[in-house]
Amino acid sequence: EIVVDALYEALCDSRCKKTPEEIEVMRYVSKISSDAHVEVMKACKPGMMEYQLESTFMHQCYFNGGCRFSPYTCIIGAGEHGAFLHYGHSGAPNAGQIPDNSLVLCDMGGEYHGYAADITCTFPSSGKFTEEQKIVYNAVLAAHTRVISEMKPGVSWLDMHTLAEMTILEGLLAGNFLKGDVEKMMQNNLGSVFMPHGLGHLIGIDTHDVGGYGAKHPARPNRAGANKLRTARALEEGMVITVEPGCYFNRYLLNKAFSDDNISEFLNREKLEANMELGGVRIEDNVLITADGRESFTKVPRTVEEIEATMNREN
Repeated sequence: EIVVDALYEALCDSRCKKTPEEIEVMRYVSKISSDAHVEVMKACKPGMMEYQLESTFMHQCYFNGGCRFSPYTCIIGAGEHGAFLHYGHSGAPNAGQIPDNSLVLCDMGGEYHGYAADITCTFPSSGKFTEEQKIVYNAVLAAHTRVISEMKPGVSWLDMHTLAEMTILEGLLAGNFLKGDVEKMMQNNLGSVFMPHGLGHLIGIDTHDVGGYGAKHPARPNRAGANKLRTARALEEGMVITVEPGCYFNRYLLNKAFSDDNISEFLNREKLEANMELGGVRIEDNVLITADGRESFTKVPRTVEEIEATMNREN
């Protein structure tokens, strides 16, 4: 007799915590994917098509690393396209032309021996951030850095999601996109307007790997934004999980927020509407939980200065 529930839990648990051999493969595919992202940054020029950056990435992964397949459809969102979370599918196949002075959000990963990488970089098409782009980018980078610094066994992933939301709101407030008290913003769940997805997901044989929820683990949260988390578990040694905070100026969500009495008081509507074409920023690493902390497998330019130096390097 097969006890299906017990077998399912055992299989999920074995997928969730990686062996040394699995870690070696995932570290490799993340390095190849990181290097390909850097080549995409260098190649990007205003006027190119989004799919040309996708093609550049896929060629680099296969040519330099033997990664024949991608574990998911590449997302290249330039300008307002970056505000749509899964842009790039067959209904919107990375077919836009990249505008001058726009942000370009690139969510792409290679696959090697069945194991996935899932990395997102956001950079300016012109090679130099505008001041408004810099504010939003640095708010997301602060969340990304802060979360990774806190990661270790026993840490609640829901707590990390909340920390990311709060850090992004603090950055937007400092940049005059918001007004008021951050604690009250959090009480009214304003964070979900700007980050309407979960902080990250388990990754391995599947991009969104199994093991996130189950009878022995915390249930899916109810509140908007947090209810998109693919796990609410405490981190454990051997897990590999993505860290991907984001901030999006999505017209639908912002227009809805402008008419919501509970949160409209926190919004600098004039400045937000003036920057509605900014699109989105997402920064994503693949992170292994170690015995006493964490190791990011992702090695790409992250600061404004590093990105601008990479994009303006002649060779």
